[in-house]
Amino acid sequence: MKRRPPALLFTVVALASCLLGYWWLVPREDKAEPLPWLGEWQAEVLQPLAEDSLTLGQLDDRLPKAELWLQPRLDGPRLLLRDSQALESGAWVLEAELALTVAQRDSLATASGVKPNDAEQPQSAQMREQLAGQRIEALNLQPQQVISAATLSASLGAPRLRLQLPEGEAWIYPQLGLTAHLKDERLQLLRVVPRRLLSH
Repeated sequence: MKRRPPALLFTVVALASCLLGYWWLVPREDKAEPLPWLGEWQAEVLQPLAEDSLTLGQLDDRLPKAELWLQPRLDGPRLLLRDSQALESGAWVLEAELALTVAQRDSLATASGVKPNDAEQPQSAQMREQLAGQRIEALNLQPQQVISAATLSASLGAPRLRLQLPEGEAWIYPQLGLTAHLKDERLQLLRVVPRRLLSH
């Protein structure tokens, strides 16, 4: 008389068959790829900015189509370098603010004659050359195409801190001086400042 296979064996075989079928039939998500330009920019732009040593001249060399703008404000005018096609891999709007002392702001306001409510004014290439050694104190990169949270994570790793915002979330990387603003799992803005400003 033949022995019947135990019920447990049938259960194991059935379960294995189900798992194998699930593995073959369910589509698997592709692993997110990091941003292709970030490695080079990290070494040559973002890291020097995090170390508080990036100058207008260093940034200007990478952005031949960028323009320098004077922005009037109540606390004194700002100087902003702007470029709407900052990266070869896609459309990014870049805005970098030059570090200015109170005295420099006052001098700039006097020399330009601007008042707080005046419109922004483009500046000459000659002025950009004169200010080549001026430090950059903040840089914003705004993507004009969809960048997913998974792509950002593949590029920068897990953030040290996540903060809930009224709209979305902030991923903070203090060691990089970088904050990423996300909404609905999509990147809205990368902001980089000297890391000393994020260390407190």
